[in-house]
Parts: sequence; C-alpha cells; structure tokens
Amino acid sequence: MAEKQTEEKKAVLPAKSNFSEWYNELLLMGEIMDVRYPVKGLYVWFPFGFDVRKRTYAIIRELLDKDHKEALFPLLIPENEFMKEAEHIKGFENEVYWVTHGGKNELDVKLALRPTSETAIYPMYKVWVRSHADLPIKIYQIVNTFRYETKHTRPLIRLREITSFKEAHTVHATWDDAAKQVKEATRIYQEFYWRLAIPTIVSKRPEWDKFPGADYTMAVDTLMPDNKTLQIGTAHHLGSNFAKTFDIKYEDINGEQVYAQQTCYGISERSIAALISIHGDDRGLVFPPEVAPIQVVVIPILFGKSDEITKACRDVANSLEEKGLRVTLDESDERPGAKYYKWEMKGVPLRIEIGPRDLKNNAATIVRRDSGSKETAPLDNIVEEVKRRFEDIRDSLFNKAESSLKERIFDCNTLEEVKNKIPDGIARVPWCGESSCGLSMEEAVGAGILGIPEGELGRGAGSCPICKKETGNIAIMAKTY
Repeated sequence: MAEKQTEEKKAVLPAKSNFSEWYNELLLMGEIMDVRYPVKGLYVWFPFGFDVRKRTYAIIRELLDKDHKEALFPLLIPENEFMKEAEHIKGFENEVYWVTHGGKNELDVKLALRPTSETAIYPMYKVWVRSHADLPIKIYQIVNTFRYETKHTRPLIRLREITSFKEAHTVHATWDDAAKQVKEATRIYQEFYWRLAIPTIVSKRPEWDKFPGADYTMAVDTLMPDNKTLQIGTAHHLGSNFAKTFDIKYEDINGEQVYAQQTCYGISERSIAALISIHGDDRGLVFPPEVAPIQVVVIPILFGKSDEITKACRDVANSLEEKGLRVTLDESDERPGAKYYKWEMKGVPLRIEIGPRDLKNNAATIVRRDSGSKETAPLDNIVEEVKRRFEDIRDSLFNKAESSLKERIFDCNTLEEVKNKIPDGIARVPWCGESSCGLSMEEAVGAGILGIPEGELGRGAGSCPICKKETGNIAIMAKTY
C-alpha cells in the first residue's frame, strides 16, 4: 500500500479487487483519514471519519457501561513502574517511545508513552484494592497508545499512534472468576461486531503468541478482502502475574491477604478498518445505518413542478429528522447522477428520490446503498418504511459478509494443502496442540496458527501433520496483518 496519498482526490475509485490501492484511496475520497501528516505511522481523522469513529465507539461504550466504569489514566509511565513486569516488558521493549527531557532539563526518571496501560493502571489498583468486598473491579478507558512500529505502517491497521484504543482492566477474587470475565469480554466483542455486521472468529492464541505476561489470550479475528486475517479484539487472562508484580492483594473472608486475579481486553480503530474494508465496494463506503454519519439523503428530481417536488422533499427530510434520523437534503445544482455518486461514496444507507411521477403517486423511490435495489414507498408512511429497511440492510450486510468468510475457510489434512489454500483465506488443519509441532507447521507453511477456534470450527478429527498423533482439535492458519 502506498504510504502517501495523492494530493488530488481521484475522480474514480480503484477497483476493490486491487485492495491495497482501493483501501488507501477510499480513506481519502471517503474523508475517513488523511495519511499526509508529516510523521510516519501517524494519521489525521477527517471530521466525517471521526463521526464514524464516534458512532462506532458509542456501541462499545453502551455494551460496556452495563457493568463497567469508564476512567482515564495518564499517558506517561515512569520507567521504574514500566520495567517491573519482565515478561510484559520484553514483549514491548522494541516498541516504546521514551520521554527523556522536560524542556531543556533531562528527567531524573525516563517516562514511557504507554504502548498499553497495564503498568500505568496497576500501581493504582494496588492502592484501590483492599477487601474482597471491593471486587470485582471493571474499568475501561478509550485512549491513544504509542508503539514504534517497525513493520510497514497502514492507516487504521498498523500504526505508531493507535488513536482509539479501548482497553478494559478487571480485578477478581478467583482465577475462575477472571476466566468467566474473559469469556464475557469475547461475547461483548462478538455482539459489538454483529452490530457492525462483521463476522468474527474467536480462538485461543497459541502459547508463543499470547499477550506478554498473560496466562492465556483469546483473540477475535475477521477475514479481510485480500484474504489476510485481521485481529480486531483480544482478551487476556493475566492470572496473578501482574498482581504479584504490583502487589495487588485483597483481604479474603478469612482475613488472609490474597493476590488478586486480573484480566485485560482491548479493541482499536482496526474495528473501523474492518468496517470499511468488508462492506465497501467499487463505488465507495457502505455503512450499516447505526454508524452511518448520514443515514438518508433526500434528492429532488426536478422536472416541471419544481416547487411542489422541493416541498415534498423538505417535508420528508423534516419528518425523518423529527424521529431522530440523520438526514441530508441535497438541493445543490449538481445533476442527479453526480449527487448519486457523491452520496454513494459516503456510504449513505438509503437514498430517497422524489420526481414528478413519484409526486403524482404520493410516493417516493427508495434506493438501498448495499444492494442497489429500488422500491417505491408511500410518502405518508415514509418513516416506518425507512426504519424497516435499516434493519434489513444490517442483516443483509452481515449475511453477505458471513457467506464470504465461510466460502474462504478450507478443510485441509496436509501442510501442502494448507500452503495451497492460504492465499485464498483460512485453512483448517488438525493440530495436537504442542508448541513444537505448531511452530514447525508455521515454518513449513509460511503463515501463522491463529489458534483453535471456539465451537464447531475448532472441532474435528485427524492427525497432526508433524507428529502424526490423532487429535480432535482443528487449528486455523492464515496470513495475518
């Protein structure tokens, strides 16, 4: 993917089959994000893109606020706190930005820009946690994090400043309670992505690919149009590893001091990358109505009775706005075709056209962005007609994306089969679960083991291609971002 976008917006969007060019250009033409900021890996949200972000993150806030509390912790982490958890730090040591000076004065203690916030939050948990009555603690924040990414950066996907990192950090009395919270976290994420009409696969990451300092990691992945998987959520069972490092203890019912059990789980603006990439097409953005900045555009088709048509369009726009819908009435002097192109590029879910024939029939023509289908609806029932189609659009987008995912999952028995299928999507292959076999499989195939998925996708029968042991576990392998 080109690192820089062109200065001029192109008249025509590249075909989605050329995914890298299409994706990069759509971010600019759709006014989602501008990559021309003069620091590699840092990007600017356009107001329109930030509106999409705001509505997307409103969903995760809604889901979490049922039993979590939102907070905000500092960006800067003292070196002595940051370096406490050895395994955790080893996982991030090559990615940390360090602040060494305040003005012209060298700091006594270097300060890290958070790559993630465990070492910023857990010193406070040591202060806050006192008794079993304090538990569980469920706190989240939505913040920016910084990682000195050395791989090829991609807007919304691989960044040096992750601008929209939702991280939750919970504290529990028992290991089992924390395990239940990890399961709940992946359930919340699946509901979140269902609202975005994005199909997901949840799997347990292999031991060598878990979060540094965690007992285990569950991950949420989706499959992008270029047949690579994108990790769009993770949930980590931290056990008592960080509690021991940061001395997070509680007094149990017997008066004993016990180390707490913890979890953390996060998503980022990769959720927006998936939203754009999975639903978008050769004409531009396609949004589920819930997160579309503009849900309906009303376009007058002016022939003859212009005043009456204009009034009818204004009445429709007003009636939709009164019901809380996000509506634009396009009364510009552009030709209808130019208007269609403009609002299709913006991903507006529904277009309402009213022309002389519609007016004569007291009706409007409703055009769906996702399918392009045109239908006639009575003007006196327009609000209900629009709302009904919103539900249909989300369901249709999800079903289409889910079918596309399933079509690109392949059952394989040998590593040769895996190697042949990986360029086309995800390969399912038996795996005994041993790290030595898994690492050998990755090396032989040139792709990663995402893990053993939950549910039917992770069950089957066969023999591990390395050690030949019979197993009922099926791993998934894919190229990843």
